[in-house]
Amino acid sequence: MAATAKDNPRAEDFKRATAGTLRAIAQSNEVQVAFQPGPSGLAGKRARLPLPTRALPAAEMARLRGVADSLALRVRHHDDAVHAARMPAQRDARDAYDALEQARVEVVGARHMAGVAANLRAHLAETCEAEGYDRMTKREQLPVAAALSLLARERMSGEHSPEAAGRALEQWRDTLGPAAERALDEMARTQDEQAAFARAARKLLAALDLAEAEAEPEQGDEAEAGAEQSGPQDASQDSEGDSQSESESTLGAEPEEMQGDAAEEDDSEDAEDEAATAQGEDKPSGPQPRRDRPAADNEAAYRAFTRAFDEEIGAEDLVDPDELTRLRQQLDQQLQHLQGVVAKLANRLQRRLLAQQQRAWDFDLEEGLLDAGRLARVVVNPLLALSYKRERDTEFRDTVVTLLIDNSGSMRGRPITVAAMCGDILARTLERCAVKVEVLGFTTRAWKGGQSRERWVAEGKPRNPGRLNDLRHIIYKAADAPWRRARKNLGLMLREGLLKENIDGEALLWAYRRLLARAEHRRILMVISDGAPVDDSTLSVNPGNYLERHLREVIRDIESRDFVELIAIGIGHDVTRYYRRAVTIVDAEELGGTMMKKLTELFDEDAALAWARAAAERAPLVA
Repeated sequence: MAATAKDNPRAEDFKRATAGTLRAIAQSNEVQVAFQPGPSGLAGKRARLPLPTRALPAAEMARLRGVADSLALRVRHHDDAVHAARMPAQRDARDAYDALEQARVEVVGARHMAGVAANLRAHLAETCEAEGYDRMTKREQLPVAAALSLLARERMSGEHSPEAAGRALEQWRDTLGPAAERALDEMARTQDEQAAFARAARKLLAALDLAEAEAEPEQGDEAEAGAEQSGPQDASQDSEGDSQSESESTLGAEPEEMQGDAAEEDDSEDAEDEAATAQGEDKPSGPQPRRDRPAADNEAAYRAFTRAFDEEIGAEDLVDPDELTRLRQQLDQQLQHLQGVVAKLANRLQRRLLAQQQRAWDFDLEEGLLDAGRLARVVVNPLLALSYKRERDTEFRDTVVTLLIDNSGSMRGRPITVAAMCGDILARTLERCAVKVEVLGFTTRAWKGGQSRERWVAEGKPRNPGRLNDLRHIIYKAADAPWRRARKNLGLMLREGLLKENIDGEALLWAYRRLLARAEHRRILMVISDGAPVDDSTLSVNPGNYLERHLREVIRDIESRDFVELIAIGIGHDVTRYYRRAVTIVDAEELGGTMMKKLTELFDEDAALAWARAAAERAPLVA
């Protein structure tokens, strides 16, 4: 460590100065600052900053200063307890809620510090360019959290957003509606008080239909009574719809007269929606409350509204080679941190596999290697036959392993980084043992529907459209591709903006069909996910369990056929309720060890079966 500091004193001086400045701005000497590979973050009083390179160019120094100032202001002006008290439950709402609070602390903290304000502006501009906001032309392309954070930052500070985000942000300004505008104004007025700001942030999320509206404590009894009459009915609509859809699917469809009434009622609602849109009224773009009504068997069946915009694409075709090289270098930096631990597990798995491939001997042969146990007999009579042995290959079926990785937005950060590292090490390890490995990923091309939803709207919003988003299935490494050729592709998982929504059922079916086309005798499919399938566009116009029900049907079909051995690893999410053979881990750091352990168990089972068959074949001869 001392040698590193001596070799690069400039970087060490910069790290010491940055850490000292962070503590000074945070007004806390208890903050621990660590420079590590990977994304920045804050956990309690421990701040993690990206590890600077040896060259340390000016652009990198500015970026690190901006990140450090952002974390310092979070420590100084943020209260975790106040923030958690109003934290919404839905994932998109939580992301937006966190982004709004981060915008608040940066605006408040930089108000009287010109240098900090300049660092934060430069960092924000670079982030917008790195995320590709300048290439976004549609409202759905800009994530909700980023859009609301930029709009709130403008309203609180009075400054314009970076030029890179200007065109995409304009698509949001025209569609917010009066309720959201009032919430933004209230956030600007209350930016110095976190509790009041959090209430205003929840109003903004409710106005955009991202979270349920909170009850106003300052209202009188009359208002509370009105809320009891109307609010709970609206708030419970989704939960009642779930129970209705389940019970009605069991009991059968309603009479035709009732279906006709429901159709007329829905038509009137669509007409009101179109009229409101024509008049420019506020119409949130988030998930709309689904209209709960009984569904016939053909309506409940899973289907896609259109597959014209789905894509199955190689990782090398998504970005240019230079960016792929940069992302691979970033993954290599991460691998240095876990190289020792995961490499030990990989070597253990490799030894186990190689031992299983050649571990039996045939004795009493006329030629081969001299049997040491017969050495005394050979000394007495060198011409004695049947004194040799030969190693025999045991039955080890040719195998292919597919690793299917969830590329949804909730995997962002440490989970997707660890998944990429484990996929890389697993591919290298099994390739040495003559086991083919395929690494696949699944996500969607856009947030909240993309071109599929646009076509659905253009066709008059027909009922029960089914899956309403554009799939993106990514091939990081094909089974026949050697690891050295596909190694760069695995770094693509770290690319910002790639991770969106997850439709697990169709992705699992896609990976399963690819395995069935393989010639290997044994096929293993390992799924890594951190949650149930989620696609806001699909769930807003279908039953709430639409995607989950399809996932269960696909899993049940795969597990009942025995063509493919299916394993699932859940990161912070219980996947045992879906898969027969599954394990759940709490920390992403456990992923490498769990993967190696489950694969070892599978190959041990295979070896045990092979020995049992061999013993059965030899049994008649012994008798």
